[in-house]
Amino acid sequence: MIYNVIKENMYFDSVTLMLFSSKLNSIAGINQAAVMMGTDHNKSLMKASGTLDEKYWDQIQANDLVIGINAENQDAIDEALRVLDEQFANKQSPSDQGATKRVRSLDGALQEMPSLNISVISIPGRFAKVEAMKSLKKGLHVMLFSDNVSIEDEIELKDFAIEKDLLMMGPDCGTAIIGGVALGFANVVRNGNIGLIAASGTGLQEVSVIIDKLGGGISQALGTGGRDLKKEVGGRMMLHILDKLADDPMTEVIGLISKPPAEEVMAKIIKKAQRIQKPIVACFLGGDLAAFANTNIIGVSTLEEAAVELVQASKVDSKVSLQDPNEQTWLEQVADSQGTELRALYTGGTLAFESLLILSEELGDVYSNIAINPELSLKDPEVSFGHTVLDMGEDYFTDGRPHPMIDPELRGERIVKDGLDPKTCVILFDCVLGYGSNDVPEDSIVQAIQKVKERRPDVVFVGSVTGTSNDPQSLSRAEGTLQDAGAFILPTNAQAARFALKVLKKRGVIHG
Repeated sequence: MIYNVIKENMYFDSVTLMLFSSKLNSIAGINQAAVMMGTDHNKSLMKASGTLDEKYWDQIQANDLVIGINAENQDAIDEALRVLDEQFANKQSPSDQGATKRVRSLDGALQEMPSLNISVISIPGRFAKVEAMKSLKKGLHVMLFSDNVSIEDEIELKDFAIEKDLLMMGPDCGTAIIGGVALGFANVVRNGNIGLIAASGTGLQEVSVIIDKLGGGISQALGTGGRDLKKEVGGRMMLHILDKLADDPMTEVIGLISKPPAEEVMAKIIKKAQRIQKPIVACFLGGDLAAFANTNIIGVSTLEEAAVELVQASKVDSKVSLQDPNEQTWLEQVADSQGTELRALYTGGTLAFESLLILSEELGDVYSNIAINPELSLKDPEVSFGHTVLDMGEDYFTDGRPHPMIDPELRGERIVKDGLDPKTCVILFDCVLGYGSNDVPEDSIVQAIQKVKERRPDVVFVGSVTGTSNDPQSLSRAEGTLQDAGAFILPTNAQAARFALKVLKKRGVIHG
C-alpha cells in the first residue's frame, strides 16, 4: 500500500532528506520510502519506485516536500510517520551535543562568536544572493554552495567582495581548504606550500589528494564556482585569488584547475601570471597547451600531471611512484567478452570530464551528458548510448535530491543497469572520499558489481578512489573492498581511464 504526505513550501537540504529517507527505509514492514522535494524528476523517480500515488502528481509543486511510503501494512506506515515526526522535531530543536549552539540568524552567530570570518551558504538559489550579500557586508568571506543563481547576481556579489578584499567562492562552489580547514566536499591533506585555485570541485579534490600521496602539502585550496572563467563573469574571483596567493607567505607554488577559460579570460590570467614571482601550473582540461608558450605558466593535460608538476615545483623530494605494478598482471586476467562498449559512470563532474577527454582520444565518438560536441550529447540521460561517459552530479540527477557523492544509490542502480546491458564490455567509475561524502561510498559500488557479476562475469570494472589515509572514511578499506569485489583500482582517475582503454584493446574493441 502507498501512503503520501505533501507539505507545501517546506524546504530541507538534500543531506537531510537522504537521512530522513534512510530512517524510514530501516523500519520493518516498509518496502520503500522516499522523502524528496517535488520536482518533476523526483516525482518520476518516486512513481517508478512505487512510493507516489499518481493521483497527487498535478498538485505537487517543486517547492513542496513529498513523503512517499510503500508499506506492507498500516502499522508500518504509522511507525514511519512517528519516526518522521521525531526527525522533524530533532531538526527544528537546538542541539545539546558538546558546545554546539544553534542560532537563527547571521547576527546571532556573530554575537555568539564575533571572530567568525567565513560564511558557508547552502540554500535555494532564489534566496542565495540576499544571504551572501548580507555576509559580505558583515565583512565575512563567503563560500556559496547554492546553484541556480543568475550570472548578473554572481557578478554583483563578486564585484562587491573584491571591493571589500573578500573571497566570494561560488555560486556552485563545493570544495575549499582554508588554513588547513576543509569545507564542503574536501579531503584531509597535508599542510604545505602549494596553493590551488579551482573552478571545479572534484578536480581540486583529485589534485590535492595526489599531492598528498606524493608527500606534498596544501597551503590554501580555494574554489571560484563553475562559471567564474566564462566570458560573462570574466574570471573575477580566480584573478582576485591569484593576487591573494601571490602575497600569501605560506604559498610558494600556485596551481590553477578548471575547464578551459574563455579566450578573453585566458588572456587576463596569463597577463596576471607574468607579474607573479612564484611557479604556476595550469590544468585547464581540454585546453590548448600552446596558449602557455613563452609564459611562466606550466601547462598540463591531466589532474595527475598537475599534481606531479606542483610537487616538483614545491621542492618536495617525493619518493612515491604513482604507477601501479599490477597492470600487466591484471590485463592477463582479462578474458574475451561479447560486449563492445564502455560505460563510465561518475559522481564527480571534473573526473568525468577528464575521462571523457582521455577516452575520446582513442575511442573517437563518446556520448555524454557533458559532451563538448553537441552532436554527442545523450538524448536521454537515463539511457546510455555507444561509449558513454555520464556525470551523475549534473543538475538533472541532483534536482531536489542529494548529490551522488552523498547518496550513491542512483549511481549504484545505473551500474547495474548498464552492466547487464549485453553491449557493455567495461564499466569505469570513481569513488570519492572526504568530508561531505557518504560514510562508505564503496558499498553501493560493491553491491552493484556483485549483481552484475552474477549474470555478466565478463564485464570488467575499473576505477580509482579519490581520498587520503586521513579522510573520515578509510582509503585502504575502500580500495581493498573494491578490489575484493573484482574491480581493478588504479592510483588516479587518469590512470583508470587509460587502463580501461587497455582492456578494450585487449578485447579487440580498439585496434592498433
